[in-house]
Amino acid sequence: MPVSPNDRAEFDTIILGVGGMGAAACYELARRGHRVLGLDQFSLVHDRGSSHGESRIIRKAYFEHPDYVPLLHRAYERWYELEQATGRPLLRPTGLVLSGSAEGETICGARLSARQHGLQLQNFTAAQARLRFPGLEFPTQHDVAFEPGAGTLLVDDCVQAHVDEAIRHGATLRGNEPIIDWCSDGQTVSVRTSAREYVARKLVITAGAWSNDCLTDIGLQLTILRKFVGWFPVRAGEYQATSGTPTYFFELSGRTFYGFPSFDGATIKVAEHSGGEPVLDPIHVDRGCHLADLDGLRSFLKTYLPNAQPNLARHSVCLYTLTSDKHFVIDVHPCWKNVVFAAGFSGHGFKFCPVVGEILADLAENTKTSLPIEFLSLKRPDLKFQSSQ
Repeated sequence: MPVSPNDRAEFDTIILGVGGMGAAACYELARRGHRVLGLDQFSLVHDRGSSHGESRIIRKAYFEHPDYVPLLHRAYERWYELEQATGRPLLRPTGLVLSGSAEGETICGARLSARQHGLQLQNFTAAQARLRFPGLEFPTQHDVAFEPGAGTLLVDDCVQAHVDEAIRHGATLRGNEPIIDWCSDGQTVSVRTSAREYVARKLVITAGAWSNDCLTDIGLQLTILRKFVGWFPVRAGEYQATSGTPTYFFELSGRTFYGFPSFDGATIKVAEHSGGEPVLDPIHVDRGCHLADLDGLRSFLKTYLPNAQPNLARHSVCLYTLTSDKHFVIDVHPCWKNVVFAAGFSGHGFKFCPVVGEILADLAENTKTSLPIEFLSLKRPDLKFQSSQ
């Protein structure tokens, strides 16, 4: 259907997807003086994607790769700045305990990052860790490491803070407006939604689990996984954040589990980082609870948090969007220099939201950034693309 001139609107930059990364990009570009439009197919601060719920771990001794650490230094700075700007607490300093084989990815990788970047990481035997962290059990053959500077981000509050600050700096954010398509001629971009057409000089794509649809011409090989998260009852006084229980991550014979202390005094949140069911259509993902979702979590709790109760109190479902090497991809579009994107955060990206917003703003303005993101380039050799490309 033809679009009349009265239905067009012009902006400096349009952001597709206003989740964790998109909201941060909206804020960063707006505070730099851009006329910003943020679009989302769902309501703002929704629970349909990957950036929702009460908590995510933030840490610096990054076992996935030491190259993330400089970005984490900057992310911590930007989270604290956002707290000061909004007057809203966003990061709780809970610390993080890691448990796994000394040769495994978790312990070995965390220690490597700590050595290379001079990070504080305390080492324990399993017996010492049981005394240091009451209520947590550790396999005798495991090494245990504790990062006291790690913490917990309050996810919904973090996204809301970026949304509020973006609006305060003049951004226009519109929810419940699905995107139909976009195009670029290298100088301007046009975005069609269910409501109207918008025109801007630059486009930023932060579409999460819908990145495959928005980046079809690139042909990234992105896999979407359904991830189940459960909250389980605990007795008053057990596993409380206020009594020093940290966040925790266990690497166990090919499976990895993580969880949080109790913030509400009644439940703890636990999930499996490994595994997950492939999702073909993220709009219609199964958000129910099934016995298969609970078996692994209950087994983990019984062995490693034995004072927790096995009956589920509540649950949530979120989405992981994985690249082939499970590292992010942040880059300028290979065909259109006025289009930039960030995708494939692979279940460990939320903590980077403010620094990714900064990077995307740099790329939108200058097609380059001073922040070290070469290892996240679209051109890296380990990144796989669809076979048709």
